Amino acid sequence: MIQAAQAVSHRPDDGAEGSYAQEYLTFTLGEEEYAIDILKVQEIRGYDAVTSIAHAPPFIKGVINLRGTIVPIVDLRIKFGVGVVEYTPFTVTIILNVGGRVVGMVVDSVSDVLALESSKILPAPEFSSSLDTRYIHGLGSIDERMLIVVDIEKLMLSADMALVDDQVH
Repeated sequence: MIQAAQAVSHRPDDGAEGSYAQEYLTFTLGEEEYAIDILKVQEIRGYDAVTSIAHAPPFIKGVINLRGTIVPIVDLRIKFGVGVVEYTPFTVTIILNVGGRVVGMVVDSVSDVLALESSKILPAPEFSSSLDTRYIHGLGSIDERMLIVVDIEKLMLSADMALVDDQVH
């Protein structure tokens, strides 16, 4: 179950300036639906067992060997504290290419690829300091769906993810 990701930005034909549709891969974590920039996605794989790494944070499940590249695997359900972590046939690993680094993230399921106009993404609301929203790009709405748009590169390259020595932005 390997899929290659392809993406395009759709510029409007009606002459509207400043609003263009970008494609996002949508996925679920618990009851919530998230979206990430499809251009950061390298491939989607079924969840496989990983090799554990001693003293790694709980959300880092371990590493896999992906065609000769050692890829750290992050379980976003643990990182975000979302629901019960169960590995089912729908559980997938999204392989990302962020900041020149290949990283995998485990999610409950992948939904689809959607084109979302920038005008449909609203800024994330301000919460108390106990809720970390620095990795949320905004909230997108399409039809009846509300998507949490995550800045996946900013999240994966952040110091608290412990995946890179120096932050790359």
